[in-house]
Amino acid sequence: MNVRAALESRRSCRSFLDRSLPSGLLDALVDRARRTPSAGNTQGVGFLVLEGSEQTAAYWGITLPERDRAAFPWPGLLLAPALVVVYADAGRYLERYAEPDKASTGLGGSDGDWPIPYWFVDAAFSAMALQLLAVDEGLGCCFFGLFGNEPAVARRFGVPEGQRAIGAVAIGHPAPDDQRPSASTGRGRRPLGDVLHRGHWGFPDVSPPDARQ
Repeated sequence: MNVRAALESRRSCRSFLDRSLPSGLLDALVDRARRTPSAGNTQGVGFLVLEGSEQTAAYWGITLPERDRAAFPWPGLLLAPALVVVYADAGRYLERYAEPDKASTGLGGSDGDWPIPYWFVDAAFSAMALQLLAVDEGLGCCFFGLFGNEPAVARRFGVPEGQRAIGAVAIGHPAPDDQRPSASTGRGRRPLGDVLHRGHWGFPDVSPPDARQ
């Protein structure tokens, strides 16, 4: 499968079979996903890999307690045999950009110096790559956020301070029928003309100079 086919095939799978992944496959996927672009070659992305029912159940026990599961619309998501939480490490970027070859950028002082926090950008690259790699293996995947559960997940799994989770990727064998597709899928794709802006965003202002005063 090429990249184009993987992009066209990727869907947010919310219903998985209770079936484990081949041994070593998850490590191989992460190894490939970590090779995405990285500002300053900082490589400040980390992956918390939870594989097998014991580890994934520990995650869901924190983020979706038993009392809340009856109302959860996608119970098949909890059957995913693997969860990969993708982390961004801002500290590594500050250290890297304080080094001699990057010091002139002025980005090595604090994370507030960065107009765009590239640690989040780089982590998002890796999370997307991980999903496409899963699709390439014939697997299903779903990216979702931790939101208010991030601190509790960090405590439970010993994540060092300073690491920020951009989200988790569920990976596994997709069930034949998604139990409840997301209502968002009905929105469709925006027309290419709405997102592609050639040479100018929107229509240039061609009115006489005095009319623009």
